[in-house]
Amino acid sequence: MNGCLSLTAPKTPKVKQLPKTTNPVVIRTDFENQPAREAICELLRAPVREGSETFYAYVEFLEDNDYRNLTKEELLAIVPRNYGHSFLFVVDRAAITNPDFAILAVDLVESRGRSFRAIPSQIQSIENNLSIANMDFEEFAEAVDRDEIFRGFPRA
Repeated sequence: MNGCLSLTAPKTPKVKQLPKTTNPVVIRTDFENQPAREAICELLRAPVREGSETFYAYVEFLEDNDYRNLTKEELLAIVPRNYGHSFLFVVDRAAITNPDFAILAVDLVESRGRSFRAIPSQIQSIENNLSIANMDFEEFAEAVDRDEIFRGFPRA
């Protein structure tokens, strides 16, 4: 040995990329309140009726401890190339603790990282319209209320 001490910094565990899915994901990053999480899932699965039409949120629930407490920026870093969806939804600490369960919607394409919160009953409208490119992410983001939560578009 030449007297030099070689130190290797401990490697931080690499977080796996988000899986490619058929439908956009609702990713869970907060694992502290299971009853709140179950309530959110139930609300997201519920049909939304508008007049004679019934709509559903076509999403996939991703619950993996590897994503525990990840920030929006950390989630953006693990979105694979050619992901296939232009947005994702996040059930984080703020969503779990908000009385309205306001879920974080994150843009992955146009204004990557732009986000807003939405109540569960509006996730269906967001998912349906963004998935078929009927509307842009920004249209929803710009329609938030004074609490920065999307609760739907004003009725004409």
